[in-house]
Amino acid sequence: MAGVATIQPGFAELGVPAPLADALADAGITAPFPIQAATLPDALAGRDILGRGRTGSGKTLGFSIPLVAALADGHTSAGRPRGLVLVPTRELASQVQAVLAPLAQAMGLTVATIFGGTGQKPQVAALRNRVDIVVACPGRLADLIEQGHCHLGDVEVSVLDEADQMADLGFLPMVRRLLEATPPEGQRMLFSATLDNAVDVLVRRFLSDPAVHSVDPATATPGAMVHHLLTVAPGDRVGVVAALAGGNNRSLVFTRTKHGAQKLTRQLASAGVSVVELHGNLGQGARERNLASFASGSARVLVATDIAARGIHVDGIDLVIHADPPAGHKAYLHRSGRTARAGADGVVITVQSPAQAADVRGLMRRAGVRPQAASVSPGSALVRSLAGPPAVPLAPVRRPAAAVKQTASPATGHGAVAMSSGYRGRRRR
Repeated sequence: MAGVATIQPGFAELGVPAPLADALADAGITAPFPIQAATLPDALAGRDILGRGRTGSGKTLGFSIPLVAALADGHTSAGRPRGLVLVPTRELASQVQAVLAPLAQAMGLTVATIFGGTGQKPQVAALRNRVDIVVACPGRLADLIEQGHCHLGDVEVSVLDEADQMADLGFLPMVRRLLEATPPEGQRMLFSATLDNAVDVLVRRFLSDPAVHSVDPATATPGAMVHHLLTVAPGDRVGVVAALAGGNNRSLVFTRTKHGAQKLTRQLASAGVSVVELHGNLGQGARERNLASFASGSARVLVATDIAARGIHVDGIDLVIHADPPAGHKAYLHRSGRTARAGADGVVITVQSPAQAADVRGLMRRAGVRPQAASVSPGSALVRSLAGPPAVPLAPVRRPAAAVKQTASPATGHGAVAMSSGYRGRRRR
């Protein structure tokens, strides 16, 4: 409609404090996404929030702005943060911190990340230095609390991001214990792509009369996404995946296990594909380097386990390849949601063996997807068409994934690339 652009409220009209609106404008962010426009007035008023929106819908700014606004004029004691954001993965913790940090800086606040896979000394030091907001994975935060380095008794605002993945990963008992350690009168915001029974347990236990906002249905998939289902003989699986990934597309390839990701990465590299890997067997430094090289384009293909299905926001992914079909329809939707972002087109390809056909058919039905189905081999015309022009003719094997130099920070969705630049320190002024 012609008048929509003129009546769309900006951040200031939604009640965002001027320093935060200015910080957003400086980063080129002036128009709120739908979930931000829906949740910000209630969240800034101090209400508990229950928000649903798929990854990439702008949830991070939706909770970061009211979190920072609420804490602006308070005092933080050593080891007692006043803001808490719980996330399921290290990568998401880093990306939330990148969005939060410049907003916090604009209001004189500090942010630190707390997660495993790296030494705890810098994290303990940040807590001792009276960090205002912690973005944490449940396991490491619980460890630091047990060691006496952190206490949650002063938390004024708690955020639970990607709550359904917390449930899928078995974190709910630990999340419950952490939230129970925060004052019951504090503000709580829960964001999730789906609001199923496991998430509902948290909602009923910890949210008080929440304002409920849902942007797009639970099974929504981006409209510019085309789905293909390729049936292959078991012996052709790697050859088909290599042919698909060998084109000039930026491709994200999913495997079921960490071992499978390592093995497939080696096989693709041997086929001349510019590839890196992302899974739990890598140290944090290697994970960050590999993700950065994929985000910057140094590597065109990323082979990942489901750890990358959520919280990894890299725009411009042309192809999502399910080298192993996911376990359930929610995983399919979250994996597939890595492409067709920010208005771009995207293609999702599921590779199945004949023995997997019945399970995958049920998965697709529950996901609300009707794929274009075909039986193929590595040399099939359809495979060549989906892969696009070859990136390089029979390129030599590339250097190992872990040796790729980090050249850029990963994109983190709406506002995150711009918001992540220019801020490094966490010390209080």
